[in-house]
Amino acid sequence: MKIGLIGFGKAGKAVANVILQHTDFSLEWVLRKSGILEHTSAKEVLGISVADPGLIYSEQNTDLEALLNKKPVDIIIDFSTAEGIYSYGKIASRRNIKIISAISHYEENEKRFLKELSLDTVVFWSPNITLGVNYLLFAASLLKNIAPGVDIEVIEEHFKAKAGISGTAVKIAETLDIETSSINSVRAGGIVGKHEVIFGFPYQTVRLVHESISREAFGSGALFVAENLNKKGNGLYNFEDILRPYFFNQS
Repeated sequence: MKIGLIGFGKAGKAVANVILQHTDFSLEWVLRKSGILEHTSAKEVLGISVADPGLIYSEQNTDLEALLNKKPVDIIIDFSTAEGIYSYGKIASRRNIKIISAISHYEENEKRFLKELSLDTVVFWSPNITLGVNYLLFAASLLKNIAPGVDIEVIEEHFKAKAGISGTAVKIAETLDIETSSINSVRAGGIVGKHEVIFGFPYQTVRLVHESISREAFGSGALFVAENLNKKGNGLYNFEDILRPYFFNQS
């Protein structure tokens, strides 16, 4: 499958690194806001010797329609900003290009726009695209269903400069139907990302923990999603849609 990647910051570079090393996928191009690195390739920047072109383009100097005519892709993976969906969404949906968005937070307008796009193509969105954290989220929701009255606290830890509450922690709170006041945030050093859900039962405690060791986890998660979207029809999907068949052996 041919992939176009939007966003080439720390997470985007890690995702590109994983795509370039996967033989079932080809990184055709990278689109980023900055003109720095334009006319080079992701494989040059990352020091990987592969056949993927992975050419880097800047949004300000690139006509996306022309780029897709020249270098068509099957999937666009978005690691840019919440506003980025407006720059490529309609173009991708018209061409039936699958969209995988890993944006940590969307406002209601963007969520409605994703739903609109999903009428014409496959759209996937997850605030955290790592497989492990979504496994944690699904398992936590099952445990909550078993014991709806259990006490629940969420701890999220990230690097010192990260602002605001983790979008993943908010998603956990929403899924488990708890207040965001039950989210405890820690900011220290260079922590990539750690989420812990604590279930407080009488006489026992259950803790579900996920920790991202490197940002490459985002890349492996994105490709896991891409593989599992392959036979999906048009619609808006999330990780629960992909994981449910694995948990319950559904075809």
